[in-house]
Amino acid sequence: MCTRRILGLAVVALLTLGGRARAYTNQWAAHIEGGEEVAKQVAEDYGFRYLGKINDDWYHMEHRSVEKRSTEPHLEVHQRLIKDSRVRRAEQQRAKSRTKRDLIVKRPSNILTMLNDERWPQMWYLNRGKGLDMNVQGAWAEGITGSGVVVTILDDGLEKDHPDLYKNYDPQASYDVNSHDEDPMPRYDLVDSNRHGTRCAGEVAATANNSICAVGVAFGAGVGGVRMLDGDVTDAVEARSLSLNPQHIDIYSASWGPDDDGKTVDGPGELATRAFIEGITKGRNGKGSIFVWASGNGGRDHDNCNCDGYTNSIWTLSISSATENGLVPWYSEACSSTLATTYSSGATGEKQVVTTDLHHHCTSSHTGTSASAPLAAGICALALEANKDLTWRDMQHIVVRTAKPANLQALDWVVNGVGRNVSHSFGYGLMDATAMVRLAKRWRTVPEQHRCEVSAPHSGRSIPPKSQLSLDLHVKECSGVNFLEHVQAKVSLMATRRGDLQIQLTSPQGTKSTLLAKRPHDVSKAGFSQWPFMSVHTWGERPHGTWRLEIHNEGRYLDTLEDWKLVFFGTETSVEIDDELDKDKPQPPVIHQETAQDNTALDPRQNAVDTEGDPWTGSQQMDRVSHPEVQRPTTENQRSNCAAFEAGSGRCLVCKPNWYHNGDEGCSRECPSGTYAVWDHDKTGAFCVECHYSCQTCRGSSDVDCVACHEDSVLISSGNGTRCVLINLSWKMQSTVWYYRMTVFFTINIFLMIVLIVCSLVRLYLRRRQHTHEYSQVSYTGNGEVHADVERLRGNTCVSDSE
Repeated sequence: MCTRRILGLAVVALLTLGGRARAYTNQWAAHIEGGEEVAKQVAEDYGFRYLGKINDDWYHMEHRSVEKRSTEPHLEVHQRLIKDSRVRRAEQQRAKSRTKRDLIVKRPSNILTMLNDERWPQMWYLNRGKGLDMNVQGAWAEGITGSGVVVTILDDGLEKDHPDLYKNYDPQASYDVNSHDEDPMPRYDLVDSNRHGTRCAGEVAATANNSICAVGVAFGAGVGGVRMLDGDVTDAVEARSLSLNPQHIDIYSASWGPDDDGKTVDGPGELATRAFIEGITKGRNGKGSIFVWASGNGGRDHDNCNCDGYTNSIWTLSISSATENGLVPWYSEACSSTLATTYSSGATGEKQVVTTDLHHHCTSSHTGTSASAPLAAGICALALEANKDLTWRDMQHIVVRTAKPANLQALDWVVNGVGRNVSHSFGYGLMDATAMVRLAKRWRTVPEQHRCEVSAPHSGRSIPPKSQLSLDLHVKECSGVNFLEHVQAKVSLMATRRGDLQIQLTSPQGTKSTLLAKRPHDVSKAGFSQWPFMSVHTWGERPHGTWRLEIHNEGRYLDTLEDWKLVFFGTETSVEIDDELDKDKPQPPVIHQETAQDNTALDPRQNAVDTEGDPWTGSQQMDRVSHPEVQRPTTENQRSNCAAFEAGSGRCLVCKPNWYHNGDEGCSRECPSGTYAVWDHDKTGAFCVECHYSCQTCRGSSDVDCVACHEDSVLISSGNGTRCVLINLSWKMQSTVWYYRMTVFFTINIFLMIVLIVCSLVRLYLRRRQHTHEYSQVSYTGNGEVHADVERLRGNTCVSDSE
């Protein structure tokens, strides 16, 4: 019996490590009619501990006699519960694997001087100016600090007594779902594994101008924490967290999700889905809760955030990361559901995010998309203070209209059918706090959202190995949806090796969304069952016309598409704001093209289907006046070395292969003097980044990476590299180096001399001692007299005694 129990515990441990979603817990979610008192009575009748209401008529309870973790469901307890007439449904909760998404690995001049927070000078993503930060200081200068807005951090707890947080701490936005009490304080351990929530909270609402640590983006906002990741994460736990006090909390920030391992496909369960729907329909008195989500850190494992049902949801504002130099971070996941980007960590040597830390400390090393989502939540809080009537969809519209692609360097920038720049890596670009606040002040609520579903006639289509399947779906009418927001492609297919598949969707206006990229680690045979791949890249386009779904099978096995359909979300009428004030209104695109192997632009009409309603013929031509589509590249653009341009400004966003992107200068064959080449994370393109000001040419951004110097400097070698030193100071540098080397030399010599002297003295001592023991022995007699007995050894002459 003991052996069986030990074996069972071992199996549970293995399942916990390899796939927590398969382990059953001792918690149940029950659908009970009659209210909370009836639910409490049911719990008491069947030996449960009542934990609280989840949402609607669903309640959370825990059984006292069931093991906390088991490989099998407890059928006896479950059957007794569901046989009760008061219980309509019940589900024993299963533990899910949920990963925190950090990595274990012209502005008023008085703003900068106003803040005395200890690490404000290090907060480069808020204060470096020149269009290289997220433009929060302009919003602060207008008196917008997030006052009256409440943000909660769904995570592993919140150190509510932190000196940089306690003034903004909101107990009504806090709860401990893991321990079922009102205190969100984290559990402390030797490695501070529960620091994540406190770090995220500081990014949102760390107190400003208190001489302590950092400053939050919305330092006037209230902040709370929900402790829900420090224990079994079940559907009920997620649902209770997502639905906490939705009339008080405005924004929920989540920096976690399913495993970012490149092989997981997972999303919210039934109860969490209900919580999302309740939030966007009833939260904030019907304006809708705002859910901000980190897009994921699976870049190294070639993961795709469209396989994450949280970031892939139309209800969440999915946020990706950019490095200090505006590059795609190595951990970033590219997908078509990402809406926008904020700054975060990058490669070794690039700066990270400053925020609060456990034990009342401060850190300058917060990382990953975990750091990006709270920054976005703080910026959304600023916009909400500017206009408290914004709905959850208004916020998404404002982000799309104000996000800036400038200074974000990636090879996948394109211009969509209404002239907006969009990227699978960065969404619509870097969030701009001041632009969002100013647009929010004059924003009018978007028209009602409609949903239109169109099923494809294709079913049971084979996808042979090393080939692709292309299917067209013509949309003639879409009731209530004339202007798109989100588009879902719900796909069911059977696959022998799921990671070999790539899926792309092209709109009638020619905008191509990569719904799924190849995932080498995904060897699952499960395929997809009505999985809702989502894209925001066609935002503002019309749904009418021919949509093309392409499925590429890069593997060696035959796969099968069972069925698919498109679900369109949008409005019947267009979103209107004052044109004369709308500096962010999309302009007709300069170019939208793919680059062929001969570097000539491809005509998008080559892929058009010659049928009624074709986007390039017939009545569709009339739409090109008010809803401009992709324009053919001009002769000038064809001669250019740029592959895609920013709408309106004509600024180059992406260079052709073998050309280096050099900021405002466009594309160059090589990086000019004063810059060095930085390769994109996937090694497909390079960008020119400025050297340290002291270098003329360099191999990196540091002052010890110099290769050649300006005329007034000389190149000096130091311990960790080479640097340029002014000629009138170089003698000091050389003197310092000479002195350093000579000091080391003499120190070593002195040490050796001391060692030699000590060794000599030791040897002399040992010789004398040996001599003494050879020629004399000392004995003590009983009367206390000492006699020296001299012995002759080895034929030596005798020595006379002394009496």
